[in-house]
Amino acid sequence: MSVKVILFGKLAEIAGSSVSVAKAADTDGLIQALHKDYPALTSAKYVIAVDKQIINGNTELNKNSTVALLPPFSGG
Repeated sequence: MSVKVILFGKLAEIAGSSVSVAKAADTDGLIQALHKDYPALTSAKYVIAVDKQIINGNTELNKNSTVALLPPFSGG
């Protein structure tokens, strides 16, 4: 199963604005795969959103899941 990952800001500069990760059953596995393919993400700060919902902790993914990695942001 391949999961689409959308990246923003500095994260997109590291890995591109969109990547696919094969064989990611949950967000923990997805992040491990991304860190292996893009080591610079290991030290980056970000939150994870699955299907437009920010998550806390490991979340199961399915073939229709869209994951976004969101860097810290501020508004004003």
